[in-house]
Amino acid sequence: MAPSVIPAENPSLVAADEPALRRRRKPLGVRAYSSFRVVALIVVVVALLAPLAWLVASSLKTNVDIYDPSKTIVFTPTFDNYVNVLTRNNYFIYIFNSFWVAFVSTALSLVLGVPAAYAMSRFTMHRSALVVLMARVIPGISLLVPWYYVFSNMRMVGGFSVLIMSHMFVALPLIVYIMMSYFDSMPLELEESAQVDGLTPIGAFRFITLPLSVGGMATAGILAFIFSWNNFMFALVLSGAKTKTLPVAIFDFVSYASIDWGGLMAAATVVTVPIMVIALFTQKYIVSGMTAGAIK
Repeated sequence: MAPSVIPAENPSLVAADEPALRRRRKPLGVRAYSSFRVVALIVVVVALLAPLAWLVASSLKTNVDIYDPSKTIVFTPTFDNYVNVLTRNNYFIYIFNSFWVAFVSTALSLVLGVPAAYAMSRFTMHRSALVVLMARVIPGISLLVPWYYVFSNMRMVGGFSVLIMSHMFVALPLIVYIMMSYFDSMPLELEESAQVDGLTPIGAFRFITLPLSVGGMATAGILAFIFSWNNFMFALVLSGAKTKTLPVAIFDFVSYASIDWGGLMAAATVVTVPIMVIALFTQKYIVSGMTAGAIK
């Protein structure tokens, strides 16, 4: 009887499987880069979240526990620091002051900055745009001395109006800078077609361009609000006892002889957490607005 012959593999099938095997097996360099990216991301996240975690943990400790290295992780939490901050030190007044200054300065900056950015974008006002850019570059501390001299002679130091105007100095150029890029990315044909249908240039801006730029205005407004909420330098010099904002009120826990670290950490948490929540829920507007105009 003739021996049985085992059929060989089909060469065409083997050749067809080779590209699939090559696709499944990534090169060593690609795998190394992927691993490095994951490690780098973990390091960055830990570096950013570790101070915040330490801040919140310290706000739940007594001053004795804060100085005790053995209670860095394992400790008995206490809320006395938050009770001291929110009830005994009238921090709700400081929260209202910070919110009021941030809200009014952001709203006024949007009312003035959005039309200005539209005019600079559509009429190519390069010199005005350069002035706005210079205002973004000038450090605010260089203006505090003349501001204080002028406003003190006008008896405005210590009021809300001077705080709002000082915060608008930074918020207004920021809004104009962001909205110029946003308007540059919008096609001009939309306004031209609206004018063909009978709208005036102002009407086209009001009824066509402005509703389409809500995302950019949200981005600019959020960033301006965050700046005003966190601002310390302007409020330290220009605020008074009744208009003190949260960043300045934190210094009430620092005295000549000692520092109330527990109360200081609780007050810093009260300042940080609200703005982090706002940034977390509005991050898509911030990213879209900051990248507007990058690709037209």
